[in-house]
Amino acid sequence: MLLKREFWEHRGGFLWGPLIAGLIAIGFAVIGILAGSVLFHKVAANRGDGVNVHMSGGDSLGGVGDIALAGGLGMVFTVFVFVVFFYALGSIYDERKDRSILFWKSLPVSDTQAVLSKLVWALVLAPLLAAVIGLGVGLVMWVLAWLAAVLNGLDGASAIFTQAHPLQLIAQIALAIPVYALWALPTIGWLMLCSAWARSVPFVWAVVIPLLACVFISFLDIMPGIEIPHGAVWYTVGLRGLLSVVPGTWFFNEQVAANAQNAATHGPEALAQSINITSSLHALTTIDLWIGAVLGAAMVYAAIRLRRWRDEG
Repeated sequence: MLLKREFWEHRGGFLWGPLIAGLIAIGFAVIGILAGSVLFHKVAANRGDGVNVHMSGGDSLGGVGDIALAGGLGMVFTVFVFVVFFYALGSIYDERKDRSILFWKSLPVSDTQAVLSKLVWALVLAPLLAAVIGLGVGLVMWVLAWLAAVLNGLDGASAIFTQAHPLQLIAQIALAIPVYALWALPTIGWLMLCSAWARSVPFVWAVVIPLLACVFISFLDIMPGIEIPHGAVWYTVGLRGLLSVVPGTWFFNEQVAANAQNAATHGPEALAQSINITSSLHALTTIDLWIGAVLGAAMVYAAIRLRRWRDEG
């Protein structure tokens, strides 16, 4: 019931936001294909050398297909990041603001159940829903990429389908979701803690004050005898503390990045080579992830206790 409640109350963010973003991406892709095709045919007609194009290497065209699939996912997950961030930030504060917490506390529902239902949506269900929508958008973009190749007379356009790696991409996403749930836990826990604690403007307490603190600490270097590890400060507060909700930020970890360096760096083949279904699992071997998960769980526990004790008036 609590999970359904969260979806009913935030359907616009969880469902319609990513879906509309995907449809906009598809619309721009169609416009781009039509405009590009018209321009290409016009240039070819002026030169008088026809429109048939030969492109060697099925892997290159397969990489184009992978890019189309990943492009749909990228657009949807961009919206997803903002949705989940502000959902977690307002998850408990908004209940006090509109007094709906009084109704829910009148029911036989514990604070633990209520907070954990929000946590499950932020860490598991919302990413799953975004992945499904993103894959749907990616499939449409994939077909549009093939259609663009056919319209412009590209030889071997079928390689966009036959040489792409959709199953590997799906497996990568499936394995990345549990990694994401653990990696994003400190950010979600911090946002929910601020949502439970702040009496007003939780954004200031959760985001503005930590960033100003980082800036202040960074400026301490001007004092003689003080050396600040700026990279560690900004990594801990900025990336792990506030931006872990962004999927894939675990690759900024030095150990994970070192394990992913075998990917190519140029051309469409780079994406195909980087679709390694085990690449995200390297994050599970880092102490960074587990320390963040423990701290995040502690902050979620604190948010549960604050929800129980905080004055609803």
